[in-house]
Amino acid sequence: MTEFPAATRRLQHVASELGLAMEVHRFPEGTKTAEQAARAVGCEVAAIVKSLVFMVDDEPVVALVPGDRRLDPERLAVAAGGTEVRRATLEEVREATGFAAGGTAPFGFPEPLRVFADPLLARHDPVWVAAGTPDTVFPLSVADLLRVSGAVVAEVAERPGTG
Repeated sequence: MTEFPAATRRLQHVASELGLAMEVHRFPEGTKTAEQAARAVGCEVAAIVKSLVFMVDDEPVVALVPGDRRLDPERLAVAAGGTEVRRATLEEVREATGFAAGGTAPFGFPEPLRVFADPLLARHDPVWVAAGTPDTVFPLSVADLLRVSGAVVAEVAERPGTG
């Protein structure tokens, strides 16, 4: 069995504590983007979960968005009860989540973060999420995704005709 990177092993430990079994898949060619992940896994782009870190009024929050959609910053601001929204820097992502951008898992953060999950994720079940690095992913039921991330379901992705 291939030895997984430290971030993936750390996530596996957290998952185990949450009663979640992870079947991690490693793709050396990378799964940094939703398109790369979908090609590697062999699924639709919409079945990939993007874990996006944004700063809402200087608070890091995580938005879980289907791979075929873009985050709508205004919707995220409303969901988080804030006014100013910007994409987190690479340093802010790592500091807040403990993971590098492109491999950010939807849970397992050093400190609790607010997480918002778009309801369009439910179009596929299971979905595929990052396992802590830009080349590791694992399948997860939407119910388990919501449970382990503690996500609030909110429309945070762009909808056709809205932007």
